[in-house]
Amino acid sequence: MLLSKKKAVILNPCFAFNSFKALTMNILVIRFRQMGDAILATALLNTLRHNFPEAQIHFVLNERIAPLFNGHPSIDRLITFTDNERHHALTYVRKIWRIVHETHYDVIIDLRSTFNTMLFALLSPSSKYRIGMDKGYTKIAFNHTLEPCANRYSMVEYDTRYALPLQSLRPIEQVINFTLQITEEEKQVFSTYLTSQGIDLSRPVMLANVTAKLPSKIWMEDRMVWVLNRFLIQYPEYQIIFNYAPGKEEENARRIYSKLGKPQQVFIDVQAHSSRELVAMSGLMTLFFGNEGGARHIAQAAGCPSLAICAPENSKKVWIPQTHVLAEGISPIDTLADHHLSEQNYRQLTREEKYGLVTQEYVWNRLQEFMKKL
Repeated sequence: MLLSKKKAVILNPCFAFNSFKALTMNILVIRFRQMGDAILATALLNTLRHNFPEAQIHFVLNERIAPLFNGHPSIDRLITFTDNERHHALTYVRKIWRIVHETHYDVIIDLRSTFNTMLFALLSPSSKYRIGMDKGYTKIAFNHTLEPCANRYSMVEYDTRYALPLQSLRPIEQVINFTLQITEEEKQVFSTYLTSQGIDLSRPVMLANVTAKLPSKIWMEDRMVWVLNRFLIQYPEYQIIFNYAPGKEEENARRIYSKLGKPQQVFIDVQAHSSRELVAMSGLMTLFFGNEGGARHIAQAAGCPSLAICAPENSKKVWIPQTHVLAEGISPIDTLADHHLSEQNYRQLTREEKYGLVTQEYVWNRLQEFMKKL
């Protein structure tokens, strides 16, 4: 049965592709930027695969994050760009020219729609569907445009809307689910590693994102310590693994570990050394808790329930999509009633004052509510 274009579904990562009559075509999806953005874009790739199972789907992204998407069932080919290629104008244009002329793309979808990424569509005028964001100037490149998200949708819902212009081929069913794929061998190897490090996988484990790559996304450290201390007392059966990257993040994580008193339940030296290992680890965790960011996207894509603290400028509606995996966010604007503030008063606060509204007591109460749902 064909479904209307307004139909959106949340599907399990192991969803079966539909039985539409085969429609062979080549589709190019462009999604430069950070890891988290590319992970959320897999919802669009899943939507395309679900509706056009015979299509060849190629995905353009930054080389450094490409390994995370190896073996993804909704991607037939990864096309990567190094930082040097992207920042050397002549090299960049030549490579795009070669890509769009080696393969005739029936569909080009540009999720960024910047002056640089528009070149894929501009250099392939014969592509029947050239789809991008309406920024005024972008209409010179695209014959189908979408209005900017502007916090009206989750980023997953918004990304999947880029498939709707293809409804002239058949009614489009949006797949509101982003996924990552690793092998059973990778899962088993990391499971063995965790056991060797003293993690008892028969007991619950929290993956704690106590810091972040961007300082602006880090909730107040002493408040994080207070909440984790309460958690260790309330849930002594839990083990906690700190997630962090080398450098400043590791420095922050080790300082928090020291402030906690270096408890035995907290594992500071258990690490995922690649994004694929982080997928494997997330799939073995009971829950994810901490600062919102790319690691949380990985956790949700791997099926791990998550509760994340969002910075004032990051909408939880946009960046914490609702899929089949339990995912919730804590935002400063959630606390207005507790502080007897109106939205107008809130808008007049500084960024630091907004972040300060997220008290340790508020986060602790939300975390206890979340634990009951688990």
